[in-house]
Amino acid sequence: MSPEPPPTMSLRQARRTALRAAGLHRERPARQAPPGLRDVTGVVDRLAVLQIDSVNVLARAHLLPLYSRLGPFDPALLDRAAGQPPRRLVEAWAHQASYVTPQTYRLLGWRHRAYRREAWGSIRDVPLDHAPVVEEVRAMLTGEGALTSRQVHARLAHEHPSRDDGWGWNWTVAKRVLEFLFFTGQVGSAGRTASFERRYDLVERVLPPAVLAAPEPDEADAVRELVACSVRALGVGTLRCVADYFRLRTEPTALALAELAEAGVVEPVHVVGWGPAWRHTAAVVPRTSTARALLSPFDPLVWQRQRLEALFGLRYRIEIYTPAAQRTWGYYVLPFLLGEHIAALVDLKADRRDGVLRVLAAHRAPLGPDHGGAIGDVPAALADELELMAGWLGLGAVVVGEGRDAAAAASSAVLGARIAAELAR
Repeated sequence: MSPEPPPTMSLRQARRTALRAAGLHRERPARQAPPGLRDVTGVVDRLAVLQIDSVNVLARAHLLPLYSRLGPFDPALLDRAAGQPPRRLVEAWAHQASYVTPQTYRLLGWRHRAYRREAWGSIRDVPLDHAPVVEEVRAMLTGEGALTSRQVHARLAHEHPSRDDGWGWNWTVAKRVLEFLFFTGQVGSAGRTASFERRYDLVERVLPPAVLAAPEPDEADAVRELVACSVRALGVGTLRCVADYFRLRTEPTALALAELAEAGVVEPVHVVGWGPAWRHTAAVVPRTSTARALLSPFDPLVWQRQRLEALFGLRYRIEIYTPAAQRTWGYYVLPFLLGEHIAALVDLKADRRDGVLRVLAAHRAPLGPDHGGAIGDVPAALADELELMAGWLGLGAVVVGEGRDAAAAASSAVLGARIAAELAR
């Protein structure tokens, strides 16, 4: 007797499921008070991972997923959550460098131990290349407390001077050793400096005592829980999407999905126009999606590009490292979510010298085959969202164009007209 085929979902159902799981299926609620610490940590609880990146052409990349879901919030809340004990968030190698909850951090212990398999060369080879320095740096942190790589390098520079060969990250020996200790879970991040330098400290001084005291799961149990977190955060996704969320290998991810299906946590589905996928059994398909948000290139809804293309019909790549003449959309381009569609792509820059938010370019996004017609007044909605973002960033106005003499919009209507003209180009 052949097994029954899996349930079928339309692309629209899958897209709405994904939006709801990501917390992007409805407008941000009106608030009587600004978002607080509970709101910030609630977003991370929902997403499981908040990717960290130092790109600051607009705002630090890890701030934008919070802004997309909460609206204007105080970035100091994130600093407080990750930089003051008892820490509600900690840094880890999860989906790249990320903020996670301390409980999720404990699920990554197997990766710390498996650094020979999981880490890249400049980290993996540190015990072979710099074993005495590893012990010296550990002793330094033990005795002095949290230090930046710059501070550690200053103590080691006489024996291990900086090397500048004009290529790559050019990490100092101090930085390589600290990153090895960080990757392997021997040290953690006690917070960041004003210039965004990580402050390294012994992990037992970073994790809350209750989390440190809890038994650490073995690799199979931890991977199964990470996969469950991934499917819950995705709502629905392919094996590749699920594995990518915590940068897991395909085979253990597939095994974990099978075990979770047997336990009734996830189920296989077939998404018409996409293919075989996995859905969390608690996932909900909202009847409508009414969100309006600018999304970071590092947002979990966006970062798995094949999933974005399948669900939204948008082929999108971040083009920071692409020569200007070869870029399709621009340097730092944010997808603009309107309803259940990516309606536009906007190349933005926070011009702090002139105190304006610059729209360097705006493009209509190609819509998928099932978009169903009109999606609303894109220029007006985008203009409103840009004005809100400018206020959050402490910038005085939104300017369409790059020159210093470009006129700032006198009103939302004027800005909307300029955005409309830019979208029509």
